[in-house]
Amino acid sequence: MNRAGRITFATMLFLGGYLGIPSRSTAATPVGQLQETWEQILVILKSAHFDSESEIDAFRIKVMQVITPRFDFAEMAKRCLGTHWEGRTREEREEFVELLAALLARTYIGGIRSYQESTILYTREFNDATSAEVDTRILSNNSKDLLVSYKMHFIGEDWKVYDVIIDHISVIGNYRSQFHRVIRQSSFTELLRVMKEKQQS
Repeated sequence: MNRAGRITFATMLFLGGYLGIPSRSTAATPVGQLQETWEQILVILKSAHFDSESEIDAFRIKVMQVITPRFDFAEMAKRCLGTHWEGRTREEREEFVELLAALLARTYIGGIRSYQESTILYTREFNDATSAEVDTRILSNNSKDLLVSYKMHFIGEDWKVYDVIIDHISVIGNYRSQFHRVIRQSSFTELLRVMKEKQQS
């Protein structure tokens, strides 16, 4: 997997886990909640089949049920658009959040199977009352170890991921550069069109 592919996949690999299914986590710490999510992913993987489109769709639905409580997609979307966020209508923002979540999920589905036998080491945790960062190392027999860090903030009763750093490169920063390029060269409407096209491909 090349560097760009590793960054894109990491968008989802929650990404030490992107994933059951209790709606509220019982783990109090950022690391605990990440571990809980990854364990839920493994349960889903063990029973999953990928021989048909309907099986892949069923897997995607289960993944999204686990991802949604752990990732703050609205915050990720806001950070991806940066200065372009303020000029968007409520409807445009909602559509963009949905498309971004679907893009991340689709990327995750494409890469997760190659990491299902990997070992995840939680190497460092920093947190205060409202923000946290967790460093992990993914050990794989098939490729180079992958360094993944999660930036999280405390919302309600849960720690939610708002950025993932893969091999020292921010997933949100990477997407922000791509999205800004499309908007500068064309328009926000064109960005939505491209994202919808990727969702259907």
